Amino acid sequence: MRYASEMSLRRLPGGDRTLIQIVDTALADAARRSGEWLVCRPGCTQCCVGVFAINQLDAARLQQGLARLENTAPERAGRIRVRARASFERLAAEFPGNAKTGVLDEGPEADERFQEFANDEVCPVLDPDTGLCELYGARPIACRTFGPPLRSEDGLGVCELCYRGATDEQIAACEMVTDPNQDPDDLESKLLEKVEKARGTRGRTLVAFCMK
Repeated sequence: MRYASEMSLRRLPGGDRTLIQIVDTALADAARRSGEWLVCRPGCTQCCVGVFAINQLDAARLQQGLARLENTAPERAGRIRVRARASFERLAAEFPGNAKTGVLDEGPEADERFQEFANDEVCPVLDPDTGLCELYGARPIACRTFGPPLRSEDGLGVCELCYRGATDEQIAACEMVTDPNQDPDDLESKLLEKVEKARGTRGRTLVAFCMK
């Protein structure tokens, strides 16, 4: 999947700003309640190692962020592209999906293959010199929700570096939750449907495959 043209960049729905605001507000509230238990700080790269799947809305947001960076800091943007192409070349041969389109396969068997895939690969958007995300403002939803307690079908999950010494009750009290009048999952699904229709591509991909 080649990087986005100007037309595809315009296809990022305006509602994405609302989605980001909802998620970031919930994150800030969880961080406030977590205090020193939440050790996420600039330069900590625990969550930047190992590939993770992103949806087409995340990909469009990253591409738009990179396009903006090319206008303000073209050398930095160029280095991201170099790292992304290098990552793509390392991953393409064993990519559990269509390497040409960058879309991951779906289904239980594909998910199992993905669990064992590229767990040591560093995100190409990470600046190796500073340990900072070069596209922090455009980062995927998964990056915005990693760290504080987040509920899934498996229970509450947290970063292994955080909440050390906290009891289960204390961790639960720090759970990342959104305003009950807002549903980020529903909003994201609607925005994702619009993006997939506009781009003519559906399915999950990787950061490196939408940045090269």
